[in-house]
Amino acid sequence: MIYAFLAEGFEETEAVTPIDLLRRSGKKVITVGVGDNIIMGSHGIPVVTDTIAQEAPLTDELEMIILPGGMPGTLNLEKSEYVQAAIDFCAANNKYIGAICAAPSILGHKGLLKGRKAVCYEGFEAQLEGAEVLNAPVAVDGNIITARGAGVAVQFGLALVEAVVSKEESVRQFNAILCER
Repeated sequence: MIYAFLAEGFEETEAVTPIDLLRRSGKKVITVGVGDNIIMGSHGIPVVTDTIAQEAPLTDELEMIILPGGMPGTLNLEKSEYVQAAIDFCAANNKYIGAICAAPSILGHKGLLKGRKAVCYEGFEAQLEGAEVLNAPVAVDGNIITARGAGVAVQFGLALVEAVVSKEESVRQFNAILCER
C-alpha cells in the first residue's frame, strides 16, 4: 500500500503521474487528503481523495509515501502533523519516501537527507540540509527518492515503480507510455 499525500496547492502533474504509473503496475495507491477529501491543486484542479489523513493508518502494510511539490502544497504538507508522523514512520521502518519539486525540502528540514544524494526544484537546494545535491532529474538513495519537478514526473513515477515493483515493470510502463503517443 502506498499513500500519496495531497494538500491544498499541490502540483497536479507531480501527484497524478506517479499515482497513475504505480496503479498501472498493480500497486495499491491511496490518495490521502490533508485537511479534507477535496483538495485544490495549484492550477485550480480539484481532486477528490480516497481518504483523509486522520483515517490513513501507519501500519507495516505501508510501502511508500509520496510527497508532491507545488506551492503552497509543500508548505501545507510540512505543516501537517500527520504527514510529519508518516515521514517519521517511513524513516524509522525503512519504507520508501518519494518527494518531488519543493517537497524534498521537507525531508531536508527533518535532517533525513544528511549524507544522501538528492535533487529538488531549482532554488530549494539550500533547504536540502546536508545532502549531496545532484544535477540530475531524479535521485535514488536508499529509501529516499527525490525529483526536480513536474517536467520529470514520468521519470519520478518510473523510479517509484522500480523501487516497489521491479526494473522490468518500470521499463514496461515506459514502453507502454511511448506506445500511447
